[in-house]
Amino acid sequence: MSMRDIAIAITIGVALLILLSMFLAWRRRLRRDSVHVAPIGVPEHAEVLARHEVLYVSTTRHDQPLERLAIAPLAYRARGELAVTDRGIALCLDGTPTVFLASANLVTVDRATVTIDRVVEPDGLVRVAWKVADGTTVDSYLRLTRGDPQNLISDLQRLIPANDTGATS
Repeated sequence: MSMRDIAIAITIGVALLILLSMFLAWRRRLRRDSVHVAPIGVPEHAEVLARHEVLYVSTTRHDQPLERLAIAPLAYRARGELAVTDRGIALCLDGTPTVFLASANLVTVDRATVTIDRVVEPDGLVRVAWKVADGTTVDSYLRLTRGDPQNLISDLQRLIPANDTGATS
């Protein structure tokens, strides 16, 4: 064996170790995040108020835009449609079941510039903070394929229930 062949073999071996490490790390993340559940299916008689073509970017821990959560079926980026209904948000991503975020589970909707693997122009992403089944708040990031994100944000903010301050009149 020549020195060149040894160098090629070492390079291939290192590349395979890196790929194996990446694969095992992703599997570990999927197992870790399997405790979080995204609600599937749209309730009957939900009236669609608006539809928007979106690119789903990621879901992260709340206020930690660089800490990805692999919540099924929101583990991977995808194209799809966001339907604003009178009962919440239906997120229909290509190749996955429809995720429905009920109004009661929505926390905030605002703009963002950065999330894991994605940096866009200032305020180019729509961040939807919502609660998974166990009450943990997470952030999902979307990018409109066309149109002004402010229109979508306004529509979604109307769905968020008013906070109960405990005040009486």
